Amino acid sequence: MAASSTGNPTPANSSSPLPRSFDFSSDSPTKLSLTPDQRNYCSEALQFFQEKLRNPERIIQEFARLQASRITPSQMATSCKVAVDDVNISKNRYMDVIPFDQNRVILNPCKDYRASAKGYINASTIMTSSSEGISRFIATQGPLPHTYEDFWEMVIQYQCPVIVMLTRLVDNYKIVKCGDYFQAENGPRDFGNICIDAKWVITTDTSLVIRNLEVGYKESEEPPKFVLHVQYPEWPDHGVPKDTLAVREILKRLYEVPPSLGPIVVHCSAGIGRTGTYCAIHNTIQRILAGDLSAFDLANTVKVFRSQRVGMVQTMEQYVFCYKAVVDELEDLISECK
Repeated sequence: MAASSTGNPTPANSSSPLPRSFDFSSDSPTKLSLTPDQRNYCSEALQFFQEKLRNPERIIQEFARLQASRITPSQMATSCKVAVDDVNISKNRYMDVIPFDQNRVILNPCKDYRASAKGYINASTIMTSSSEGISRFIATQGPLPHTYEDFWEMVIQYQCPVIVMLTRLVDNYKIVKCGDYFQAENGPRDFGNICIDAKWVITTDTSLVIRNLEVGYKESEEPPKFVLHVQYPEWPDHGVPKDTLAVREILKRLYEVPPSLGPIVVHCSAGIGRTGTYCAIHNTIQRILAGDLSAFDLANTVKVFRSQRVGMVQTMEQYVFCYKAVVDELEDLISECK
């Protein structure tokens, strides 16, 4: 296995050539066919991760070290200057979850033409490898009503084929966690110069709500693009699901989406806890399949993610869930090959 490099990414290039279109299906995901090498990688990784789960104290210590090295408020103040500019403060859902200047997503001017806004959106580019075979992510907050147009501008500009939404709109305590930027079952919706339209919507046995959205600029010669919107509303805030099935169904549906199409947008409410957990699971499995030995170091993966967005994988419970989901998915992949 060849280890891949890790580190802070540069922001995605929004002026890259348009990728080919991708046809999303409402059918159940097809089983992944492993090569002999991939099966060996999965078997080796499964043994390693199972052993870690049998020694929970080691996992607890790992997470404690991650928590001990969290960024300080003073470091945040010097690393997130654009986010706290007076013209951008209202665009943040939570003032303690803002993107670092070095890897924030930068929008071309759209709704906010003020120079001091600097194309700001509360979103961060997340990656562990420059390999074209490993997905990049955009981790972002649940959009606010006055940032809907910015959100869709980002999806179009950065050629994002998939949005993974890991929250309800309103939680059980009646607190708004995310604005409704996506529901278009009753006909097209306009957000400034952008129009979205739901072509089909399905609900799976694992409670995922999946939409195929047509997204494009109004009165443009450019044809609209299809974006797969996958919502998992049953994932509790600051917690974890009762099992890994739904999270792994998202992953299985995304296996067939080529990473070269563009970054996957992932968000919950703040865009760090549930978002970081999903990104860590997806990234770890993908790197194992690519033969990347460094994927075994989940603590380092989370450390790299946290260097790109504060607080990714928020709780011990979420960190342990990463291990469980990786083990369950590796077992699934291996059993499907028998």
